[in-house]
Amino acid sequence: MGSSRSSGGGRKPKPTILKMLSGTLRKDRANPHEAEPRRRLPSCPTVLQGESRREWHRMGRRLLQAGLLTEIDGPGLMGYCIAYGRLLDAEAKIREFGSVMKAPGGRLAHSPYISIANKALEQMRAMLVEFGMTPSSRSRVHAAGGVCGPTTGASDIDERFFGARTG
Repeated sequence: MGSSRSSGGGRKPKPTILKMLSGTLRKDRANPHEAEPRRRLPSCPTVLQGESRREWHRMGRRLLQAGLLTEIDGPGLMGYCIAYGRLLDAEAKIREFGSVMKAPGGRLAHSPYISIANKALEQMRAMLVEFGMTPSSRSRVHAAGGVCGPTTGASDIDERFFGARTG
């Protein structure tokens, strides 16, 4: 019997660089024709402004330093940065107006900014996984030579959402 799976189904292939960093690269399964774009930070798109633009430069430098960003990864990084900025905007509105609002007719309803924030988090998470930036996806990647190294203290995101921590 033939396969019932449609073409393109199944698990997404893992880029060779992530296989190399995680120690799972096998030459017999490597794609000899895989594109190898230059590692460099693409130009920041003009559509990014404010916090999104700052996040482009901050996260772009970190990804480049870890060897996980190339000149053709701009759209993926842009998607992450847009979602990041949208999350910050929505969270500011939730702080300003609260998480419950009065709907027409006087009944109470969840703030529409909650669903905007939740969607932005979903979009960010998808891009974070693509770049190996979540704890579970990062645990499978061993950066050569400790390029990024361990951080001390709270991260920028921790400080922004949870406040500075002492300890």
